[in-house]
Amino acid sequence: MKLRKGHHDATGLRFGIVVARFNKFVTSKLLSSCLDGLTKHGVAEHDIEVVRVPGAFELPLVAKTLAKSARVDAVICLGAVIRGDTPHFDYISAEASRGIGQAALDADGPIIFGVLTTDTVAQAIERAEPEKYNRGGEAAKSAIEMASVLKQLKTMEQEPVVERAPRPKRVARRRAK
Repeated sequence: MKLRKGHHDATGLRFGIVVARFNKFVTSKLLSSCLDGLTKHGVAEHDIEVVRVPGAFELPLVAKTLAKSARVDAVICLGAVIRGDTPHFDYISAEASRGIGQAALDADGPIIFGVLTTDTVAQAIERAEPEKYNRGGEAAKSAIEMASVLKQLKTMEQEPVVERAPRPKRVARRRAK
């Protein structure tokens, strides 16, 4: 059995962060925690590119474009969609999550979903606080882990295949009674 898993040493890795301006009072805290999480794990400031977009709906397209550019090893999407009095919340949260997932598949690279979808402003603020849930920092750790595991897998693809000799057949032994 071969076990591959990511790690949290981000030295030498490059990250893109796409952050929504809408609900900036929340997304700015997510961004701050995310940046702190990346630098604490070894990412140099010049290896981080931040792109602001109007809202959560716009995150997937920019994330996919950034991921396909090969300038980054992983992209982190940060946003906050807070339920209101209309069904707008349902449409935006569903399309943002679907779009980010599809963007990751299309870009063939890690794109992390760091979008809060909450019922209240208080829930959004609580999840953006670094001392509590710290979802921005968690998104950073997920991106580091995914970037490192994909680097391992892509490195394995480039290694030459070594032919192994076939295993000898096992001979069944009779038990003495």
